[in-house]
Amino acid sequence: MPAAFYRRDRSMYDCDMIPDRQISTLVSHRERPLCSDRSLRAVARVGQAVNLAVERFVTVGETIADGNPEIREDMYQACKRARDAGSAIEKLCECATEDSLADRGSVVRAARCLLGSVTKVLLLADIVVVKQLLLAKKKVARSLGRLESVSNFTEFVKAFSQFGAEMVELAHLTGDRQNDLKDERRRAQMAAARQVLERSTMMLLTSSKTCLRHPECPSARENRDTVFCQMRRAMDLIHYVVKDGVLDCSESQSYSNSQSPQQEDWDSSTAFSALKHFERLVETTRMTLLGPGCRETLTAALDTVIERTQDFTDSAYTSHEHRENILLLCDRAQLELNTLLRIGNSMNYEGGGGSPSSEMEQAVLGVLRTTRDLRQQLCTTTMEQAADLGQVTKAGQELVSTIRNVALANDRYLLQESNEKFREYIEHILEVCKMLRHVALSESLQVSAKFTEINLRIYGPQVVTAAYTLARHPTSKIAKENLEVFADMWQWLMTDVTTVAKDVLELNQNRPEKQVYMSLPRPGKHGTTSKPLKPVKLDSEEQAKIAKAGLEMKLITSEMDAETEKWQESGSALEENNDIVKRAKNMSSMAFSMYQFTRGEGALKTTQDLFTQAEYFAEEANRLYKVVRQFSYQVPGGPHKKELLENLDRVPTYVQQLQFTVKNPTVGKAATFTKVDNVIQETKNLMNVISKVVTTCFVCATKHNVTMPQYMELSPTIPGLAEEDCLYPVSPQLLPSTSPYVQPYPLTSAQLHNILRGANLGFPLFNYNTLPNTTSTSTATRNSASFVHPSVLPYSTPITTSTCGPQAPYCLQNLQLLQLQLQQAQLQHLRHAATLPR
Repeated sequence: MPAAFYRRDRSMYDCDMIPDRQISTLVSHRERPLCSDRSLRAVARVGQAVNLAVERFVTVGETIADGNPEIREDMYQACKRARDAGSAIEKLCECATEDSLADRGSVVRAARCLLGSVTKVLLLADIVVVKQLLLAKKKVARSLGRLESVSNFTEFVKAFSQFGAEMVELAHLTGDRQNDLKDERRRAQMAAARQVLERSTMMLLTSSKTCLRHPECPSARENRDTVFCQMRRAMDLIHYVVKDGVLDCSESQSYSNSQSPQQEDWDSSTAFSALKHFERLVETTRMTLLGPGCRETLTAALDTVIERTQDFTDSAYTSHEHRENILLLCDRAQLELNTLLRIGNSMNYEGGGGSPSSEMEQAVLGVLRTTRDLRQQLCTTTMEQAADLGQVTKAGQELVSTIRNVALANDRYLLQESNEKFREYIEHILEVCKMLRHVALSESLQVSAKFTEINLRIYGPQVVTAAYTLARHPTSKIAKENLEVFADMWQWLMTDVTTVAKDVLELNQNRPEKQVYMSLPRPGKHGTTSKPLKPVKLDSEEQAKIAKAGLEMKLITSEMDAETEKWQESGSALEENNDIVKRAKNMSSMAFSMYQFTRGEGALKTTQDLFTQAEYFAEEANRLYKVVRQFSYQVPGGPHKKELLENLDRVPTYVQQLQFTVKNPTVGKAATFTKVDNVIQETKNLMNVISKVVTTCFVCATKHNVTMPQYMELSPTIPGLAEEDCLYPVSPQLLPSTSPYVQPYPLTSAQLHNILRGANLGFPLFNYNTLPNTTSTSTATRNSASFVHPSVLPYSTPITTSTCGPQAPYCLQNLQLLQLQLQQAQLQHLRHAATLPR
């Protein structure tokens, strides 16, 4: 319903543009006498067009009124006045003569009445949009409260699914609102709030799971509470922007023991803004000649400038030379201002004329020169510190890897040392962010720098907090996953800092601000045409459309991850290594990499990379479909099996649609954008169906105690055997990029004999060479996709259980060589008898 109202409201704005132009045509009609009936007929047609446009406009307004009783009466009255004004304009145009048009007073009055009514309708419609957005925000806030109070994993999955659906609705409404905002600062604030909510979703999932799994761990609870607090602050910022500066402090006090958000959190108190204000006051002295109160105003403005420069002079990372230059320029500005004030006072005492003297003009110019030099010095200081930003971020990223390893080793002493070093890096980067905000010339960059600093200050230390949780529970998979997610957040923050620094310094060096969408094809390499292309900039509506689809896919991915966690609650190797879970997690990883592409992040850099990843995604969905189809044969008849088959039968359709979309050729920016959007949509639809299939499989396996197909991997590390004769579980992250074992391929006859020989099950010999060779010939092509990060390739999750050998070889079914009907006892015998040393 909210999205529908918003689309109606957007259509009202579009309709409003037509009568505006036509009314302007009528009012500004030339005054020379009309010399033909042709002009009179044209005027009549304009009047008819105005009335028709008004009729369409008020129809949308009345539709909105029908669904919103609180504005119904006012909306009906405004629509009635607009309709009457439109009819009056049409009648005036139909009975137009040379004399009537010469006196345009009646047309002007009708046009003013129409424009006033249209404005009121638009304001009422905007009230509805704001109401729907705030209602969606309250729903998300309530869902956060439920997520915070759950006590078991089943309740959490249910609450998180509802939270995801409500987050999608909020993302749609806030995205549309952001595009409609005219104020640059408000638009940047809305973008910052949406970014926090979007990035915090994954941390909310992992931190909550960690807290549920280890409720006695204080660091796990600190991680979770920090994420909840930051998401609520982001929603308060949305309220602040939507209400145009009115804070929702009543809600903020309910979730934090600290002070509720104040306006200075989102204010632009920067050195450059203070300098600009001071210079404006100095310029006005040329007209006011230092009238009463000017002395105090100018002195206070200069004091504010000096106070803002203290962030530069007090920084431990500012060089001694720059610090001395800033202090000297501040002293010089005070001397120049005192000179100006002295000359102004003498002019007032002597009763000078109404224009400034040459002496005063020189004093004004002296003050302005000093402020210009101070501005340049501040910018130079910032550039010096920003130049070291690359080294600092790289060292910080290496330290994050060290913290991860130390936490796994459970070395508390080294972890404490790493924590102290990490905080030093954070403080250094925070100083750079503070200076970038001071020298940012545009309001959007000021907001971006401010919120990058806030997010870094809040989420940066949480990396170490997550590491303490892992150090306390070094065998916990969820704690390790939680640390990985917070480490990813650190990487995102470093990318934000680098981007803000680049944009701020480019703008200060008088370079044009470039925001190029770098996800279009590379000409000649990955593109669909060899003709050189210039960098293309997608408009905000196109970018928002792709971002919305990406966010929806990310939320479905999070739900998939939550569902697969159900399989591992028992902690047994049977549940942790079943094939359905592994393939579902592989698909979730691939979908997440595609989501990162919509944000301009991750390993996928071009649209061709995205399309190739979508092909892998469709292939993995096909494999999962075959696994679940075999699993469904073991499920007894009933409503659960019926539901499983209904969802499963939809998978091939969505797979085909995704494959057709990927293979559709495109040329040009518009076609490429449409294809990217379609691929994201089809991937989202397929992911949604797969999530339902996995959920139903879990229900069937739990209720009917059905044995799941087990996960199998290949390894070339068996001594005494050829590479193609080995079968052993191993993490593909340990294999070279050209290894054929990174992707699941059919087993050869030698590998099959190796399994059966080790198990000694007494199968009769069979000449496998008489069957067609099904080994894929596209190994080189598949492995040449070096742009695909190993974490998004199939079977990227390392096997953690090394105490037992290979699981039941489900991949024999993929071979399509034999249809072996093994009993459960034979499967168990195979698993233990085929154990091989690493």
